[in-house]
Amino acid sequence: MAIAADLPSLKNAPLPPVTAVEPWSGFYVGGHLGYAWGHSRFSTAGTTGSIDLAQPIGAFDESGSYVAGVRAGYNYLLSNRVLLGAEVDGSFPSFVNLAGVSVSGASTFDLAPFGSRTYQESVLYNGTLRGRIGYAPGDWLFYATGGLAWTRDQLMLTQNSTGAADSPLLTRIGWAVGAGFETPIAPNWTAELEYLYTGYSGRSVNFAGGAQTFRSDLALHQIRAGVNYHFGGLDGSESAGAGDDRFNFHAQSTLVEQAYPAMRSPYQGHHSLPGSGMGRETFDVTLYAGMRLWNGAELWINPEIDQGFGVGDARGVAGLPSGEAYKAGSAWPYARVQRNFVRQTVDLGGESQKVDADLNQFAGTQTANRLVLTVGRFGIVDLFDTNKYANSPKNDFLNWANINAGTFDYAGDPWGFTYGAAAEWYQGRWTLRGGVFDLSAVPAGGANNEGAYGLDPNFNQFQMVGEIEERHEFAGQPGKFKVTGFLSRGRAGWFRTAVDAANAGADASLALALDRNFRSRPGVSVNLEQQLSETLGVFARAGWADGRVEPWDFTDIDSTVQAGVSLSGKDWGRPADTVGLAGIINGIDNVHTAYFAAGGAGIVIGDGKLPRYATERIVEAYYNYALTASTKLGFDYQLIANPAYNPDRGPAHLFAGRLHWQY
Repeated sequence: MAIAADLPSLKNAPLPPVTAVEPWSGFYVGGHLGYAWGHSRFSTAGTTGSIDLAQPIGAFDESGSYVAGVRAGYNYLLSNRVLLGAEVDGSFPSFVNLAGVSVSGASTFDLAPFGSRTYQESVLYNGTLRGRIGYAPGDWLFYATGGLAWTRDQLMLTQNSTGAADSPLLTRIGWAVGAGFETPIAPNWTAELEYLYTGYSGRSVNFAGGAQTFRSDLALHQIRAGVNYHFGGLDGSESAGAGDDRFNFHAQSTLVEQAYPAMRSPYQGHHSLPGSGMGRETFDVTLYAGMRLWNGAELWINPEIDQGFGVGDARGVAGLPSGEAYKAGSAWPYARVQRNFVRQTVDLGGESQKVDADLNQFAGTQTANRLVLTVGRFGIVDLFDTNKYANSPKNDFLNWANINAGTFDYAGDPWGFTYGAAAEWYQGRWTLRGGVFDLSAVPAGGANNEGAYGLDPNFNQFQMVGEIEERHEFAGQPGKFKVTGFLSRGRAGWFRTAVDAANAGADASLALALDRNFRSRPGVSVNLEQQLSETLGVFARAGWADGRVEPWDFTDIDSTVQAGVSLSGKDWGRPADTVGLAGIINGIDNVHTAYFAAGGAGIVIGDGKLPRYATERIVEAYYNYALTASTKLGFDYQLIANPAYNPDRGPAHLFAGRLHWQY
């Protein structure tokens, strides 16, 4: 998956005090992040039991029984400082771990005459509609809340001897009660901490596969921290993020619908783009929350709710057609905390530059010469291989190999994020960047593509990334040239060993997995962006990676070349519109080709055979139409020839619509 959102480097202004305001009357919207726990007690003929819904949080696979959600409400503050209000909210659990649980649990028991069985309940989403009553002595609101609750759950009964499972859905209706407090932290923004209990009485469900009825109830507890944006009122100041504030909040949401018609496909494998054609959608909403810690230091956290799949379940093309689609997906919305990091900026002098507030960026000033340190969880391509014209699937090109160099096998989980530390040294027209990052515990391809995900919890496998950036002017117009290199060190397979084993009758993918030993995989790419006029820019990338060693985390590309243009709509009276056109050529090493010809599976491709090899060629064009200053409607077309380097299949014609909103 390709991600792009530059983590900017700033000199922070002195921290201002939070202004006392009166935010309590009026409409508001917000989001929350919290931890959930509870139980479900069940009974069936011959046995009873209880399921514990609490799961520990896994820092390296982002699993556990935490939730993220959204809310909206209305408050009315009486003259005696008593507050009356109403709120509706929805919460979504984390992505399931390898055991298939998040806010969920399971119980295994022996039941005659069926033998060993496992009963599981998972919360898919839940929500409430509540009244609020509170007291607001100045800048604090203390409240109690209660009302209606609902949840959508998935129940599962598995026959352990055969693996056969029945998994009906269940809607529960119950009640909610809780309490919390809230306080202003920035103009128009308040922070909130809340405890909420929801209870649901017993419901009966028949498992048709086993002709068996289970009756169960559900109780759920949540501790939730949130922020709310209040419309109007307050003190009339601009919203947070527009100036040098202690806190900064921004948000975005992106919906992509992508589809392609049937294409030529005389055969296909499990990792192929289906020949019958397909349509898929993805959706996400992200909160970018920042806090200044001390002079020059910032803390950022980006909780996100995601949903959907890429076409072909994000498989079948080395240059996958949507950077909004991840290697892991779900039909139900789920929560992730994609970024949480600390950034420290040290001034080294030079010209002072003004910077506007943006995603993961405070408004303020920065000096031309500076040192920037970033530590925590983020995307490597937030800092490395960025490009003004081709870097964000939310705003410009969608194809993975247009967003970044296809050979840049940057470390990351299936969503493209990892833990690490990076340093950036800005000096005059030059910038040097370097970092060390955690690799996945297991390379994402081959026999492990079906669910082995998560970062190495011991940091034994790592990646070093370095970059040099040169800034210049050409014919009076600004441009940048970058050289980016990486070296991955970890347990990876050697393609020659897998091919030899396949020639002797073994399974190529399994042979690759069995051959994983501590090896190095290097790669290098170059990146150019050049503004030609106020409205026209060009870009190009080229890259190489060692094709003898299996890739770790990005995609199956050993060589790539891309080039394109970007044009704003100012010349036809729509300055906020953008049109882009780009071409890509991807290739792989000879032994990498032999591996796929032997039936091997890679990170995202593998047709089961590859009788003939050809470079994968992609042409992409998009148009972004600005509906408002914050909302854009985009249209994208891609022609993919020789998908997965296979001239027997395709070409594929992909069409996409994109709706993007950003605050």
